[in-house]
Amino acid sequence: MQITETNAEGLKREFKITVPAGDIDAQISRRLGEIGRTIRLPGFRPGKVPMQLLQRRFGPAVRGEVLETAVQSSSAEAMQEHKIRPALPPKVEIVSAAEGADLEYTMSVETLPDLPEPDFSGLGLERLVVEVPDEEIDKAVERMAEQQRKTEIVDRPAETGDIIIADTIGRIGGEEIPGSRGDGREIELGAEGLLPGFTDELLGANAGETRNVTVTFPADSGNPDLAGKEAVFEVTVKEVRQRLPAAIDDSLAEAVGFENLAELRQEIRQRMQREYDGLSRQRLKRVLLDKLAERYQFPVPPGMLDIEFDSIWGQYQAERQMQTQAAEAAAGEAAKAGEGPIDAAAMIAPEETALEGAADRAPATAEAVRPHGEEREPAAHHARPHPGAAEEPLDAAAVIAPEETALEGASDTEPAAPAESEGEQKAREEYRRLADRRVRLGLLLAEVGRNNNITVTQDELNQALAREARRHPGYERQVIDYYRKNPDAVNNLRAPIFEEKVVDFIVEMAKAEERKVTSQELIAAVGSDEDDAGGDGDAKPE
Repeated sequence: MQITETNAEGLKREFKITVPAGDIDAQISRRLGEIGRTIRLPGFRPGKVPMQLLQRRFGPAVRGEVLETAVQSSSAEAMQEHKIRPALPPKVEIVSAAEGADLEYTMSVETLPDLPEPDFSGLGLERLVVEVPDEEIDKAVERMAEQQRKTEIVDRPAETGDIIIADTIGRIGGEEIPGSRGDGREIELGAEGLLPGFTDELLGANAGETRNVTVTFPADSGNPDLAGKEAVFEVTVKEVRQRLPAAIDDSLAEAVGFENLAELRQEIRQRMQREYDGLSRQRLKRVLLDKLAERYQFPVPPGMLDIEFDSIWGQYQAERQMQTQAAEAAAGEAAKAGEGPIDAAAMIAPEETALEGAADRAPATAEAVRPHGEEREPAAHHARPHPGAAEEPLDAAAVIAPEETALEGASDTEPAAPAESEGEQKAREEYRRLADRRVRLGLLLAEVGRNNNITVTQDELNQALAREARRHPGYERQVIDYYRKNPDAVNNLRAPIFEEKVVDFIVEMAKAEERKVTSQELIAAVGSDEDDAGGDGDAKPE
């Protein structure tokens, strides 16, 4: 076999490789012999089938198999001989593979850069530590007690803060407002968000009493058919209920599933502590990645950069499309609202419908697509244990952006796009800078992990799989089966675990100092770091 290096520019290497025809023919004969010893053909005993017949029946398929094997083994040998650590699978172009002739092909491959030996001393990392103050626990308990406050029926005129249960119907000019009729509605007297003056006219009402409440919709009402118009709501009071004092004792704890108040307070403290610890960890990691990105500058393989950029740009385009569709849908709904029936219930108490049960819902999470921020770990796709051997090229689909494999080659099939605006060109530049940062950080973290034998254990993977399954209630078994049948998908679970372990290792080596702060100082520090992120290429271009 003859290997000739034809180009060595930057991280790109190109070779011309020739495998002698004799080697190819010998492998074909060997493979046909293996088939002949086991194949059963009519009229021939096993092992007695003539070679000519085997060649006629199986020759083309065997030749293709041998050529593929020859390319794989010779390309791996070439990379091993030249001590190449491939960043992506090599690209092969067959020059000649005619029967009886040498196999000739060219191979181009991008190599991983030679990374500097990292020195984590002098990073100046600081871990902010918050001890949950009793005052915050008191406020949390008070909020919980307010949510759990009970009411009781009273036989007296309604007062501010009372809740009346009433049937309502609204009219404008004597005509019923479509959607205004409601039975058994809860109306809190003095509550914000209702139409100005609405609950004032219900003060002093008794159970069984019907009152006509006259209100004027604001001029800036969301529905132009109501804006500035006077409406009369007929309100029939069924019950007047007063709120009982908020109980902060063991009964409150029992109502929410704890044995006593002390246990409830301890649970609140632990939850708050976990949240503050998570914020502190998030800030520490971001500061670390910023410092590493600033300290270690080196060229990255262009192919890896392109794949990461395509991933980010795809998310950015998807986000823009979702925003456009949402705006169009909102405009369509507004048009329908102006032409069709009016839901007076929404106009009377918008936050009651929007916030109904809000106390029982979990707070919003940062799960939305954010290609520009560090909420998504910037190096998660790249921070993986690198195989390290020349004969094991990195699979770009697994190492960089597994979700983007469907987009490979898209530029060859999609129609030409219209000329980009100046803003879009700027966005491309910003996102390409971000892609470069992410690839660099990923390669650096992967190298640190490889050099220090950092691995992800099977137990850690099992725990990650269990967490992923719990995110899909009712489909846990399907999720587990999916990952078991798709080993490549497991890389999506392994990568962030590996990255976190490498970050922990670096933080330990850097000897991060601890500093006690208040919760407000921690939150302010996290917000300040996010505001400063634009200088590192993580901010979203305008």
